[in-house]
Amino acid sequence: MAKPKASADNRRKAEAHKEKGLRAYEEWDIDQAVKHLQAAVRLAPDEPDYVLHLARALARSGDFDQALRALATFMRLEPDSPLTSRFEPLFASGMDEVERLVTSKMTAAGLTIEEVGAAIQMWLEYRIALGREPLIVRKPETWAAALDYTVRKVNLRPVKRKEIARLYNVSDSAVRDRHNDLVKTLDVMPCDYRYFKGEENPLDKLVEAAELLEQLEARFKEP
Repeated sequence: MAKPKASADNRRKAEAHKEKGLRAYEEWDIDQAVKHLQAAVRLAPDEPDYVLHLARALARSGDFDQALRALATFMRLEPDSPLTSRFEPLFASGMDEVERLVTSKMTAAGLTIEEVGAAIQMWLEYRIALGREPLIVRKPETWAAALDYTVRKVNLRPVKRKEIARLYNVSDSAVRDRHNDLVKTLDVMPCDYRYFKGEENPLDKLVEAAELLEQLEARFKEP
């Protein structure tokens, strides 16, 4: 039996929650993003876009189990979606060709298992974060090279993009373009906490410095 459609009032409320959730997502207030998008889904459970946005927010929060559950719900709501061919492999136990390539090359190059895992995580999150945007994988080597390059840059490893392009036998421009796609879609930053696997993250010192500066300014302003 089909689920009843949400009322017009609930749809209005759900749309408001969706807009707040997407703003919070862009501003990296992920807890609020998840909260509002969950509310949107509760109010309009038959709306696939709300579920898809929730999956994106859950993936950004690092809760991939719940993100995959949301994707499963999306595919039930929209079984004929062209996105199904992208999402179904996320539920497979084995690796896809991009993951096999990046694992093989990064391991052979001496990167840590944690850094290899970061590349796999990045690829998982990217495919979810795209939402309804198309994903074109004409040459898996190009995506594998971009993931490898991006993870090395995040982890402050000295690397030239041309070196990575040669390692994967792809063009430098292709690696550049796919790297830019990853950075833009995932909002990747230097030493990004999601993908940085060193013992001490330099961003911690920046946070400490900012907190210290705030304390000093407060003292300075004391009467």
